[in-house]
Amino acid sequence: MHLIKKDGINISLDLHEELKNFEKTKQYTIPIFIPHKGCKNECVFCNQRKISGQIVPPTTAEVDKTIKEYLTYFKDKKEKINIEVAFFGGSFSGLPINEQIEYLEVAHKYVLDKSISGIRISTRPDYIMPTELNILKKYGVTTIELGVQSMDDNVLNVCKRGHRSIDTIRASKLITLWGFKLGHQIMIGLPKSNKNSEEYTIKQSLKLMPSELRIYPVYVLKESALYEKYLQGSYTPLGFNEAIERVLNVVKFCQKTNVKIIRLGLQSTDEITSSSKDIVGPVCDNFAEYVMAEIVREKMEKEILKRNISENRKVIFEIPGKYASIVAGPKKINKVFFESHYNIKIGVKEI
Repeated sequence: MHLIKKDGINISLDLHEELKNFEKTKQYTIPIFIPHKGCKNECVFCNQRKISGQIVPPTTAEVDKTIKEYLTYFKDKKEKINIEVAFFGGSFSGLPINEQIEYLEVAHKYVLDKSISGIRISTRPDYIMPTELNILKKYGVTTIELGVQSMDDNVLNVCKRGHRSIDTIRASKLITLWGFKLGHQIMIGLPKSNKNSEEYTIKQSLKLMPSELRIYPVYVLKESALYEKYLQGSYTPLGFNEAIERVLNVVKFCQKTNVKIIRLGLQSTDEITSSSKDIVGPVCDNFAEYVMAEIVREKMEKEILKRNISENRKVIFEIPGKYASIVAGPKKINKVFFESHYNIKIGVKEI
């Protein structure tokens, strides 16, 4: 990154409060994908095989092999880290009990020998029952993520989600009562959703006090019902800039809390990349960086306007090194913004 050394107006930029929800912890995840296993529903946006990047669910032997391979890699880490096994891609607690136990027994032995710190699962709100929670607790599950998607019952109905907001409330309270860490997953840009319904969703979600959030702009996947609606013209996916604006609007409510935002946008797989021809919508391999860059840009703009800095000047923002790339923004979008809107050049000094 270009460092401006002369004739610059230096501004110390404290970004802790703005980016506290994104602060990383020394937590490493061993992902195990069980595509569409356990889910008896077919939401309009769903094509789990493409989302997970897999077709055939893993055997218990394959799960064990995956865990061993990751642990070999993590063994080289010098610092003390927490490692968890995470079952993603399906609705884990919707699996037959014997299948849940078979998968959990494989991971649990690594909890017992302290190779991993816990187990994470993702599931649907209507698949949370005390019986299943007792089993999950017995076998070392520590975090349960709920596919909330929306707290607007009209949106849930149109999406054929198969549950209501009351199910999310009930499940969240049970998960917390049983002593698990609670995670929520919500989606932006669903059919019949808008800025108001998404604000309602995040407000209701935060009332349930999740520890973690995943926020996904909707991707229209081929072979999904939503893709057919897109072809028919009855659904229009968000554009890239609109998706950033709508996600940012939701994130701003999170900034008033200590909830951790552990992902913005779906994780890239071989099937889900910005170059894929089978996906429509605001697909981006580094979506989170664009959102965080926008948060930082607003703070930078306030500082510049507060000082009434004139054109043809250079402004050097003094920041901790870990924020340097975000201040510039992906493809240096923040630098371009200030040059085009204010005729001001931006530099960064790491402190």
